Amino acid sequence: MNWRAVQAIYLFEMARAWRTVMQSIISPVISTSLYFVVFGAAIGSRIQQIDGVAYGAYIVPGLIMLTLLTQSISNASFGIYFPRFSGTIYELLSAPVSFVEIVIAYVGAAATKSILIGLIMLATASLFVPIEIHHPIWMVSFLILTAMTFSLFGFIIGIWADGFEKLQLVPLLIVTPLTFLGGAFYSIDMLPPFWRGVSLFNPVVYLVSGFRWSFFGKSDVGVVVSLGMTLFFLALCLTGVRYIFKSGYRLKA
Repeated sequence: MNWRAVQAIYLFEMARAWRTVMQSIISPVISTSLYFVVFGAAIGSRIQQIDGVAYGAYIVPGLIMLTLLTQSISNASFGIYFPRFSGTIYELLSAPVSFVEIVIAYVGAAATKSILIGLIMLATASLFVPIEIHHPIWMVSFLILTAMTFSLFGFIIGIWADGFEKLQLVPLLIVTPLTFLGGAFYSIDMLPPFWRGVSLFNPVVYLVSGFRWSFFGKSDVGVVVSLGMTLFFLALCLTGVRYIFKSGYRLKA
């Protein structure tokens, strides 16, 4: 393993984030804080508690997960798309660096930025409502696994996209709606039986549910099932990345 190469790519990606700190970190935190204020004030006055948890605190894991998913995809997809767009990806592919090292560096940088934003949001939310984390190890585990999984997914999108429009296509039209419909701001137990059954086909439900359990010890789906589904998504993304580099999909001129 060429750790020097991994470090070089990783530090380059992290440096790019600090050069655009307003866009990379401050903007998502402000926009999600507005979500928290609006939903907490508008809906929280009508819904006092869900499963014994104050509504303002109940939506915090969902808000963090919403940002974590979108930021992981965005960071990773843009990170690998620009080398393809400028042609520098071919210099990287011709260097003595394996595809495993390339993926570790790009995905690691994207996941790091997303986790940092998630932690900043958690600290910000604690200023509005009292937050207790019942299972901190599980919380960190879900945070890291989710960031890694969707950074890999974003990496795949960055390889697949042949234009800037496609980079935003999947996050805006698929991931964000699935997150809003995945119990980020409510419990799926509040839905009628039919729609609750439909919600169980939404993969984001398992991510949000497992992450919320780590905070309050309450979830819509068993934590073991949530962890299993998260690992399953991770395995799918790893398989997709391996296929891309083995076949040269969208990488060979």
